[in-house]
Amino acid sequence: MAGFDNETFLFTSESVGEGHPDKMCDQISDAILDECLRQDPSSKVACEAATKTGMVMLLGEITTKGNIDYQQIVRDTIKEIGFDDSSKGFDYKTCNVLVAIEQQSPNIAQGVHEGRVEGDVGAGDQGLMFGYATDENEDSMPLTVIFAHKMNYEMSRLRRNGKLKWIRPDSKTQVTIEYKMDGGAVVPIRVHTVVISVQHSPDVTNEQMREDLKEHVIKAVVPSKYLDDKTIYHLQPSGLFVIGGPQGDAGLTGRKIIVDSYGGWGAHGGGAFSGKDPTKVDRSGAYAARWVAKSLVSAKLCRRVLIQVSYAIGIASPISIHVDSYGTGTVPDSTLLKIVHKNFDLKPGAIMKSLKLKQPVYKESAKYGHFGRDQFEWEKPKKLDVDV
Repeated sequence: MAGFDNETFLFTSESVGEGHPDKMCDQISDAILDECLRQDPSSKVACEAATKTGMVMLLGEITTKGNIDYQQIVRDTIKEIGFDDSSKGFDYKTCNVLVAIEQQSPNIAQGVHEGRVEGDVGAGDQGLMFGYATDENEDSMPLTVIFAHKMNYEMSRLRRNGKLKWIRPDSKTQVTIEYKMDGGAVVPIRVHTVVISVQHSPDVTNEQMREDLKEHVIKAVVPSKYLDDKTIYHLQPSGLFVIGGPQGDAGLTGRKIIVDSYGGWGAHGGGAFSGKDPTKVDRSGAYAARWVAKSLVSAKLCRRVLIQVSYAIGIASPISIHVDSYGTGTVPDSTLLKIVHKNFDLKPGAIMKSLKLKQPVYKESAKYGHFGRDQFEWEKPKKLDVDV
């Protein structure tokens, strides 16, 4: 994104809550991955989920030494999300769980990891992944997507603690921010528009919901300096959202890849994250690219940066690494690339070790974004040796 300094523009990002049907599937897939890794850290997992009214289907390929109770994991995850009664459109106790899981293809296994030490494990597939970071806040994340995630989280918190009893699990948020350009970096000026749609009980008025969302959600998340009398609010714009979750829309794992990453900023290679063990570079490569990007911005070597990495199936080393600092670097991009090569080993085995990716940490990443929360290893910037 190029522009003249102080030129302003609008940018929008969205997020979805835990009860959104696609997000339900992401959490189910990652709950199964976590249990596989908990019992067998070397599990090979590619687990997808699909859901519609009263039904969840698991499909994919899993090779593990663990004894996995798929039915219980699915039901426990749905219960935790909050679909615990048919009046909400879905009930973990009575839903049908179908399982169509096979073992990983032996063709893939022999080409990727069999007979290799962990450091030489090949990429689980070909592909390209991106990592992005920006200095617009302390999380090195775009404010548009951070605010959108935090609004969904706040609604979930208020639902669970009983303060807003009318809220149900399915929700969507969208935030538009006015930015200005500053030498290739982007500076947030004000929130232009907020959109919130959240599933609700049938006994609450639109007026009450809109008041609650503005006072208890938006104002709790967005600092007052970003809100003004021109900020536009579209709160419950459809007027009615009683039917939600899988009853309202079918859900699939991996259908919220922009929500999961940077809200439309930077770029995306197209591969989803959830349900994949760390030999799948769609996930581990994207996490590593974010780690690299955040480390560069945290070291103040640039104010905004996009990292691309690419892989070939069975090959350990990346095919390519690309750095674009949008003209914000304190050194040329070619020098930033040398710093990346010196400080980061981006082979899948090295990524797994550096970022502790064999640990069962994935279900938490499947809600409210995979990036921007320091509970994850890939969000902890590395101290860089810049002598190149």
